[in-house]
Amino acid sequence: MLASQFDLFLFDLDGVVYVGSEPLPGAVSSLKQLRDADKNIRFLTNDPCATRESVCKRLHNIGVEVEIEEMITSSFATARYLQKEGIQSVYVLSDEHLIDECERLGIQTNAGENVEAVAIGWGGDITLQEVQHAARLISNGAKFIGTGPDLSFPTKKGPMLATGSLIEMIARGTGVKPIIVGKPHSLMFETALEQFPNIKKERVVMIGDNPSTDILGAHQIGISSILISDAIDKPFSGEYDFRNPDAMIPNLKSLFKREVRLKPWTQPAFQWPEAIKAAVTAILFDEEGQVLLMRRRDNRLWGLPTGHVELGESVTDAIRREVLEETGLEVEVNRLIGVYSDPNTQIMNYPDGRIVHFVTTCFECNQVGGVLADETAESLEVRFFKPDQLPDDMLEMHRHRIEDARQEKGVLIC
Repeated sequence: MLASQFDLFLFDLDGVVYVGSEPLPGAVSSLKQLRDADKNIRFLTNDPCATRESVCKRLHNIGVEVEIEEMITSSFATARYLQKEGIQSVYVLSDEHLIDECERLGIQTNAGENVEAVAIGWGGDITLQEVQHAARLISNGAKFIGTGPDLSFPTKKGPMLATGSLIEMIARGTGVKPIIVGKPHSLMFETALEQFPNIKKERVVMIGDNPSTDILGAHQIGISSILISDAIDKPFSGEYDFRNPDAMIPNLKSLFKREVRLKPWTQPAFQWPEAIKAAVTAILFDEEGQVLLMRRRDNRLWGLPTGHVELGESVTDAIRREVLEETGLEVEVNRLIGVYSDPNTQIMNYPDGRIVHFVTTCFECNQVGGVLADETAESLEVRFFKPDQLPDDMLEMHRHRIEDARQEKGVLIC
């Protein structure tokens, strides 16, 4: 049974333990049963508008035993992150809950213009003047931290803006990418795991009702996950989708059913992307059968001319533009070699923290003009190589595409 497979259980609250002021069926008794079996428990919530004490009181009111040390709110995790980073002064754009958590850890809040960081939470009385002040501090070099990514939350009157909307507005206005603490980002999970250094990740599980926060966050940190759901099928079709849980159960009572088990999460070689984009690659052979390569300035590796598809641009227009910009040659598209989307090779990590999944269309091209450049803004060197004498310091996936092109078997989908 699931309860015997793990030593540390991380729980989301709303939709897992309770809904509104009512406990979900079997939640109270199941949590007690885990405690009786000496299991470790932590509760994780993205709600920035609550203290750990207030959430503990809510659990006590429905009959759940809990200590304050077992409660991890996004406000507490944010304050803990600031403390670990050695930040001593912060401008807090939030209600009193985040301010209180920071001050408990000895961090000075809202102390003039020379603060080391800006922390964004949520508050109903935040003014545009305060938002402008936070943005100015960030633009002047203060570290930018947000409690959670949620853009909205449902109410009886319709969706209402949440913390993520405020963070996104400031990020767009300043051009600074924030550090996000709450699920699915790793810092909240790390706050829980650091309390149990002797428990291996294979013995930790996250139980939640939201695939895009609870399940994704668990898998990104490298632990297994269970989704509370009455559905039969997993929520996403992709084989490598981090948002698919390792098990699905209708309620917490299923943790103790002998027939319910899961295969622990195995971390793929790639990280979960934040966006998917279209890209193109060109393969150009000369009259002697040599293939054109460029050594890129960004990574110093040899590869085929490659680039993004811009807005309003066709893939064939994109490949002609990229080859001209990167090599100085004018080309026409001859044939399609393949469409490449395997996340193991098509998810790229950038130095600024972006993680992008590319769907790349690869073409064989013919030269129709231009002059081969010695170097360009994108390349340190441009030259032709014999296919059986390709450089060792070359992108491996481009080596495979050259082999696909040499097979001359038509379109290849990968």
